[in-house]
Amino acid sequence: MSVRITTLAERPELTGQLWAMDSSWPEFMFHDPMAALYFEVCTTVYPEFVLVADDDAAPGRLVAKGLSVPFAWKHEDLPDDGWDAAVLSSWHTRRTGEKPTAVSALEITIRPDHIGSGLSPLMLGAMRDNAARLGFGELLAPVRPNAKHLEPRTPMAEYAALTRPDGLPADPWLRVHVRAGGTIAKVAPRSMTVAGTLAEWRKWSGCAFDESGPVEVPGALVPVHCDVDQDHAVYVEPNVWVRHRLT
Repeated sequence: MSVRITTLAERPELTGQLWAMDSSWPEFMFHDPMAALYFEVCTTVYPEFVLVADDDAAPGRLVAKGLSVPFAWKHEDLPDDGWDAAVLSSWHTRRTGEKPTAVSALEITIRPDHIGSGLSPLMLGAMRDNAARLGFGELLAPVRPNAKHLEPRTPMAEYAALTRPDGLPADPWLRVHVRAGGTIAKVAPRSMTVAGTLAEWRKWSGCAFDESGPVEVPGALVPVHCDVDQDHAVYVEPNVWVRHRLT
């Protein structure tokens, strides 16, 4: 498979496909309210930070996409809010006119029929190269470990520290980042927050949500906290910050 990876700025005709492309994301992941600060403007304000990929088998049809955003971050320590903080910081940077100092990866999505084809490291490498081309010395990534949902009760710090005999991370997606040159920096304990009524969570997950307490939802990295009396459930997702030095 020969893959062509470009920015959306170079191929704006692919804009509509960004949202039409099939993905394997669980439904609840689309309901973080902070996301609107990015997704509503990413194709018009940040097209140079959006990557699109197609292949020779179907030119012009997306097989993968990569979303990133520039922002100003003045602290050495990375925010506990992870993904949400990157989105909010990018919005604040744009509104105040500050000069961005870093790029945060937000998402790399592979079309389901191409998962396992080796596209993930290609897209990550392209995102690193694009950030460097745009003059940035660092790509930050609030990584969502893609096998963590199999161990929802394991604390993220413990999970992120798991390694194989060769010393690489046990989690496949963290392993891709480390192989690409990334360094695990810290856990972002509240990287994304999704709250909803019990009816909404039943719709998003197919789970009963009929008892108060932790609920293990398919695709969730940690249990969702359910309160039947208050008719709401809250999911607070931890991620893992990875630093990619580009200089």
